[in-house]
Amino acid sequence: MTRTVWKACLCLALISGIGTLVAQAKSPLKSVPTGSWGGEHIRLTVTDVGATVEYDCAFGTIDEPLWLDKNGNFEVRGTHVIERGGPLQIGEPPPKRHPAMYCGWTDGSHMRLTVTLLDTKEDVGTFLLGLGRQPQLEKCL
Repeated sequence: MTRTVWKACLCLALISGIGTLVAQAKSPLKSVPTGSWGGEHIRLTVTDVGATVEYDCAFGTIDEPLWLDKNGNFEVRGTHVIERGGPLQIGEPPPKRHPAMYCGWTDGSHMRLTVTLLDTKEDVGTFLLGLGRQPQLEKCL
């Protein structure tokens, strides 16, 4: 009798745990998970209040939290700075900061990110990233 009761309790615990996992899987993410995201030619470091972006020959910031809609999409503003190889020369003006729009989608482990400069309407590119994935950067010299 004790063995039967023990098995019944174990089954109920497992079913309860599976139900909890299924309920959590159905609940959508509210924001892009924090941490380091990597892809070809890009590294994105997400925090609770924004992000920093590093490219082969550029860098940028996202200046607001990356909140998601119910489909996992986001659209946030920030900056984008185009670099050139080598150090700045004495008297050389710093590179221009462009206002940028960062639009994308994530499921929490994969991301598609499109970057557009707002002042020039230039499309910087679309990048595929993974949470915890090493970026593949080729820094300009």
